[in-house]
Amino acid sequence: MSSGLAVTLAVVAVGVVLGLVALIRTRRVVATPTERAVHEALHTASQAATSLRGGLSAESARAALGPLRSLTAADGVALYDATGMLLAHDPDESSIWAGPVVDAAGDAAADAVTRGRRVLVNDPCGPDSPVRALIAQPLIADDTGVGALVVATAGRPGPGKLGAIAEVARYVSNQIELAELDASRARLDRAEVLALRAQISPHFIYNALNTIASFVRTDPDRARELIVDFADFTRYSFRAAGEFTLLSDELRNIDRYLTLERARFGPSLEVRLQVAPEVLGVVLPFLALQPLVENAVRHGLAAKGGGTITIIARDEGSDCVITVEDDGVGMDPELLRSGDIDALDPPAEASSSESSGAHVGLTNVDHRLRAAFGNDYGLVVDTGIGAGTKVGMRVPKFRAGVRV
Repeated sequence: MSSGLAVTLAVVAVGVVLGLVALIRTRRVVATPTERAVHEALHTASQAATSLRGGLSAESARAALGPLRSLTAADGVALYDATGMLLAHDPDESSIWAGPVVDAAGDAAADAVTRGRRVLVNDPCGPDSPVRALIAQPLIADDTGVGALVVATAGRPGPGKLGAIAEVARYVSNQIELAELDASRARLDRAEVLALRAQISPHFIYNALNTIASFVRTDPDRARELIVDFADFTRYSFRAAGEFTLLSDELRNIDRYLTLERARFGPSLEVRLQVAPEVLGVVLPFLALQPLVENAVRHGLAAKGGGTITIIARDEGSDCVITVEDDGVGMDPELLRSGDIDALDPPAEASSSESSGAHVGLTNVDHRLRAAFGNDYGLVVDTGIGAGTKVGMRVPKFRAGVRV
C-alpha cells in the first residue's frame, strides 16, 4: 500500500471517529434543565392520575400520595374524605404525622370541604411542633366537596406555595370527577344491557319452546339438541359479567339463535355467514349483534314466511365492519330521518304478531356503540319498502380501555 493511500485512510478513519464522538455527545444532551423539569413534573402528574382514576379511596390515596408530595414539594401530604376521615398520609412513618397533627389536619379538611375553600392553620400543634402550617384544600367534583388535600409544611407557606397546592388540588379534583364519569358511564351501560335483555322477544321464547315441544315425539334427539342450544342462548344473553364481548362469542350465540329459528322455519330460512378470521377477536358491546339479527327475522322475514339473512364481518384497516342484511319486506326509509331507529315499523300489510311493534333494541345498540367508540361508530341502516333491510356497524379493532 502506498504511503499516500495510507495517509488518506488514516484521515478518513479519524473523521469517522470524530463524527461518532460528536453524535454521541449530541445524543447525550437530551434536554435542557427546564425541559427535564417539565418532563418530570408531567410524569409525576401522570402517576398520580393513574392512581386516582378509580376514584377516591384509601387504596387510591396511598398510591397517589407519593407523586402528590413530589408535585407540592411538601414535607407531608394527606388525603381526607368529605367527613374529615383520614384516607392516607405520606410519608407513612414520620413525626410529621404525629397524632395531634392528624387530628388537626382532619378538622381542617372537614372545614375546607364545608366552606368550599382553602383553610390555612398556622402552628396547629404549638410552636414546638415540626409542623408550622397545615393547608387544607377542598377537592370538588361536580360542584360537590368529596374530600380534601392537606399539606403539612415545616415553614410558613408563601403565595407561590399556596398557589401550587391549589393547582394540585384542582388536578386531583379533575381526576376524581373523571373517575365518577367513568363509573356513571359503566352504570349506564349496565342499565342499557339490562334493558336490552328485558326486550328479548317473548315471541321468540314462546316459539322456540313450541318448536322444541313439536320435536319431542317426532325426533327426540333433535329436541335434546335444541334444548341445549336454547339453554346456552339464554345463559349467554343473561350472563352477569362484562359490558363487552368478543365478536366470536357474539357470533356463536347468534348461531344458537338462528339454529332455533331454522328449526321453526325449516328450509325457508337461509343464513349466509362471511367472517374474516382476523376479526374474530375484535371487542364490541355485549349483545350488539343479537338485536340486529332478531329484527331481521321478526320484522324482515317472518311476514314472508322465510328468506335469507346475510351476516358479514370484514377487516377494513383499523376497523371491523359488520353488516346484517335480510331480503324481507323492508321499511319506509323516510322514518329513518326521524332519528329514532326504534320508531321503524314494517309495512302495514306485513304486520302480525311476529312483526308488529318497535324494532327491538336498535337505538339501545346505537347508543352503546357511540358511547364506547365515538359518534362515528353508530348504526347505519339502508332499507326500502319491499327491498329488505341492511344494518351495519363499524367497530375499531383496538381501543384503549375497551376490553372483555
